[in-house]
Amino acid sequence: MRLIQFESTSGQRQVGVVDGDAVRTVRGVASTRELALAAIRAGRSLQSEVDSRGSDAGPAYAELQHGGRILPPLDHQDPAHCLISGTGLTHLGSASTRDKMHQQKGQDEATLTDTMRIFRWGLEGGKPGAGKVGAQPEWFYKGDGSIVVRPGADLPLPAFAEDGGEEPELVGLYVIGDDGKPYRLGYALGNEFSDHVLERRNYLYLAHSKLRACAYGPELRVGALPAHLAGFSRIHRGGEVIWEKEFLSGEENMCHSLENLEFHHFKYQQFLRPGDVHVHYFGTATLSYADGIQAQPGDTFEIEMSEFGAPLRNGLVAADEPLQPGSVTAL
Repeated sequence: MRLIQFESTSGQRQVGVVDGDAVRTVRGVASTRELALAAIRAGRSLQSEVDSRGSDAGPAYAELQHGGRILPPLDHQDPAHCLISGTGLTHLGSASTRDKMHQQKGQDEATLTDTMRIFRWGLEGGKPGAGKVGAQPEWFYKGDGSIVVRPGADLPLPAFAEDGGEEPELVGLYVIGDDGKPYRLGYALGNEFSDHVLERRNYLYLAHSKLRACAYGPELRVGALPAHLAGFSRIHRGGEVIWEKEFLSGEENMCHSLENLEFHHFKYQQFLRPGDVHVHYFGTATLSYADGIQAQPGDTFEIEMSEFGAPLRNGLVAADEPLQPGSVTAL
């Protein structure tokens, strides 16, 4: 089952089940968060909750896409209660996208960069087996729900940014239940969107490079994932595809299990506040920046994987400077 959130012609929020070229509207619910909390309280799966409510014929999928009416597949009405985070160096090809790490791949532990050391720890201990604690991955914070751009909308490139590059990733979507436990609704495609020039200059700038907008969706895939996933990441410019590359995900292509990555995120008590939404990016090994491409305003990113239905497309637009030096006022 694949779910979307969308706006009706009158602007009302609705939840839909993707049914080929059509969308069926789930009865009695206005958001996937509301749907998930109802399922948790009833002690049943998201699929069972949808089946119990029933659905009605809805709009054509293409109509929603062309009208810009598709929302992120999971969000929170209060953006401050939606946490966006991610992990890096989780995929088997992760190190090869960073030249310095790649060059040191054969060196001993004492001479490895911190980045390559974390990558090696993942290779050695990122899949400890069910119910066991494995190696801790790289982790970063991106922002709250206010940085999320809906599918089809433009990603803002800050005036201070040195780069605005795509990161095609698998995304986990979660709600914290009334019992303070995390519940995974499913997965979506995501564009984590980062400043790779800034990150490469010094690894301590990684945290800064991640404080950018992001996008995920348009569809939420409910249920288990295949162990091997293959999709394509593209950049369109001036009506042409200027870069295209296959990207791999799924646990067969990762040095960490999804269970291990989830544990190392949700082990922190502050991430278990009932009702909150979490959107967690699981990393990538494919970047256009690593191939010498630098995106520019006017480009369109496209991330596609057949298991997730419609592709995720977002443009890139220059944004105004939000603050000038000296703008902080003393009280």
